[in-house]
Amino acid sequence: MSRTLNLGVLAHVDAGKTTLSEHLLFAAGCIAELGSVDEGTTQTDSMSLERQRGITIRSAVATFAIGELTINLVDTPGHPDFIAEVDRVLGILDGCILVVSAVEGVQPQTRVLMRALRRLQVPTLIFVNKIDRSGAASEQVLREIETRLTNSIVAMGSTVGLGTRDARFESWAEHDDAAWRRLAEVLAEHDDRIFLALVTPAARLSVPDLAEQLTAQTRRSLVYPVFFGSAITGAGLDALMDGIAGLLGEADSDHGLALDARAFKVERGMRGEQLVYVRVRAGTMRLRERVHFGQARSGTVTSIRACAVGGDAPSTSLVAGEIGKVWGLRGIRVGDEIGASAAPRIVQHFAPPTLETVVLASRRVDRTRLHAALERLAEEDPLINLRFDESRDEIAVSLYGEVQKEVLQARLAMDFDLDVSFRETTTIYVERLLGTGSAAEFLGVAPNPFLATVGLRVEPGASDTGVAYDREPGVLGLMPIAFFRAVEDTVREAMRHGLFGWEVIDCRITMTHAGYLGKHGLGHQRFNKSMSSTGEDYRKLTPLVVTAAMRESGTEVCEPIHRFSIEAPTSTLDVVTPTLKRLRARTTAQAAAGGMTTLLGDIPAGRIHELQRRLPSLTQGDGVAEFEFDGYERVRGAVPTRPRSGPDPRDRREYLLGLSRRGARVAESRDPDS
Repeated sequence: MSRTLNLGVLAHVDAGKTTLSEHLLFAAGCIAELGSVDEGTTQTDSMSLERQRGITIRSAVATFAIGELTINLVDTPGHPDFIAEVDRVLGILDGCILVVSAVEGVQPQTRVLMRALRRLQVPTLIFVNKIDRSGAASEQVLREIETRLTNSIVAMGSTVGLGTRDARFESWAEHDDAAWRRLAEVLAEHDDRIFLALVTPAARLSVPDLAEQLTAQTRRSLVYPVFFGSAITGAGLDALMDGIAGLLGEADSDHGLALDARAFKVERGMRGEQLVYVRVRAGTMRLRERVHFGQARSGTVTSIRACAVGGDAPSTSLVAGEIGKVWGLRGIRVGDEIGASAAPRIVQHFAPPTLETVVLASRRVDRTRLHAALERLAEEDPLINLRFDESRDEIAVSLYGEVQKEVLQARLAMDFDLDVSFRETTTIYVERLLGTGSAAEFLGVAPNPFLATVGLRVEPGASDTGVAYDREPGVLGLMPIAFFRAVEDTVREAMRHGLFGWEVIDCRITMTHAGYLGKHGLGHQRFNKSMSSTGEDYRKLTPLVVTAAMRESGTEVCEPIHRFSIEAPTSTLDVVTPTLKRLRARTTAQAAAGGMTTLLGDIPAGRIHELQRRLPSLTQGDGVAEFEFDGYERVRGAVPTRPRSGPDPRDRREYLLGLSRRGARVAESRDPDS
């Protein structure tokens, strides 16, 4: 019976991830000749922009087989600016290959990726690439993996001819007792039987027993086998493919359950139609079936193409474990859950973007087209996080870094024929609640002008918990469910703008009061909207209540902070240290060895780009810096604010006037005589 494995390939940029994917497809007989990243001829880098720049920007799926195991290989971007693309793929993987360069060793992005894989317990093989390159150091890289990624590693063999074109990987022989004992020592950490055998002189462990336990612990993400090779020459790939087939598990295949699937990539087809890549976790998705997705949305599956060896093929269904492309689900977004419940489960595995910039159309007449183009791109990437400023007619987009901005500019030019520029990149701050606050407005009680009762309590939540929303038990049943949904949706939208204009994070909001006016009319007349509560009443009233509750709790503005590790010649510290101080960086530790000094500390995210720009000249070209998001800290000094777009509930009078003016404009636009 055929088995399926959805396998991710992750790495720091330039570690050879896409080249490895290409060689796996070639070794499996799926392609007739090897493509080249430099020449833009690889299978998984299909976007013209990827081929031009030689980097992976969008995740891509290619399918090959090892025996009866069908593998959907998911190649992901390595550049940290495109970490959001990796984020949405992690939830669909059954296993992973983490690629590490034998020359550069463990790099910053490698550590970020490994932490996510361990947290999610994705079974992972580590492939040390580029053993044919000058400067390759297998033992040193093994030590780096052990100290910087995980000490639960198992080297699956050794290298011969390291650093030469003839470099190769040799798996441990069955009679290599020292190698098998090292394996037993690692496995014993999670297996008492093996531990007892190690400390009992008379006991013996057979190679088949150890191999079986290695497979079991790898599939439980307890140990991480390490292979060596070269994605260019193909050295070590046979052993890696054996490891994929033998050590990693396979996709769940419970077809009898209700449909449970996830959208992980959205594209547009040749005719501009929306198509979505889905992974089915349970049940079956069938052609012509109506399915629910996102928040109370649904659509009919009009076409299915299942991932298959050599490409994709038309299909009447996708079963548990399979990946495929689906048409017909209009309005679906990346990350949407698909199935009977379709409850949104938005899980972010990496740090949020901490920078933003305003996108400007070079020609005024292109503004409308720019809005449409950015909304199209936001379909593909929900972390683009568009922010529209109606009063200034501007659009801001969130960023992970400057390379992402360059790629966005190139995509708008190539895909939409739009010439754009950007304002200076700025920091995205956040707000946190200082305490608990409550507010309520009651139907028929001044100054509430709306036919609704809404009461809310806001309070701080634990770090990294997002916005949690709930209702007190006594509130349930006091009004129709549609009105409760209107309040919750509006609360979540309102928390994007705190008292200083920044998004409020890590908080709990509880609905404490509710009430409505039922369908009333005058005399014999039918339902009169002006005398009955509607969802619009709750959507307009809720921002006022949220703002009043936040005023009582108070908020503080926080800025994103990154940890840094800088390695620089000791002789340059007299210029590096003052520069760090000017950039508001704090050095917490330093160590010197061999004429080089390593500085550890933290720095505001908004100062990283300047430090990266200046470091080469400060260190005579020998400085190396690594950065990693470390959370938020309260802003010291002047508190930055962000202007709000549209009616602002912080000023009640202006807010109500703004709603009135906006309603008048809408009515005028609908009046055929206007």
